[in-house]
Amino acid sequence: MVCACGKEVTDPKKEKLKELLVQYQGQKGALIPVLQGAQEIYGYLPKDVMEEISSSLKIPFSKVYGVATFYAQFHLKPRGRNVVRACLGTACHVRGGAKVFEAIKNELGVGDGETTPDLRFTVESVACIGACGLAPVIMVNDDTYGRLTPDKVKEILAKYE
Repeated sequence: MVCACGKEVTDPKKEKLKELLVQYQGQKGALIPVLQGAQEIYGYLPKDVMEEISSSLKIPFSKVYGVATFYAQFHLKPRGRNVVRACLGTACHVRGGAKVFEAIKNELGVGDGETTPDLRFTVESVACIGACGLAPVIMVNDDTYGRLTPDKVKEILAKYE
């Protein structure tokens, strides 16, 4: 890419991807670590990045796409800076987890598995967070909030930029 000043401008993400691909060139079993590295660089796996991986590793695009869509750890759409996980497991459900989840979706204006247009939040329902004694529970990134009620949701989300 060339800027208005006439100088060559390199995309730092593309440079990191090239370095990653060189590191794994010719290695057997490289696909998953390369996909993980690419997602770390981009935050998700854009189609053109998967095509680059396919070409560089000499693996059919269908296989790259198949692996990326098979494993839940990979994401094909941009994700928010903050990931909100709402537990809908048995203990959380019994104690009002569904109402807390509804409050999150209403506050952010997105549904399950969706990301806010400003890329601030991604919302996900999960089967269990593993904090049943604190039900109902949500996690925002690595922070856990328990014994929630729907009216606490707005205050919690306001902490995250």
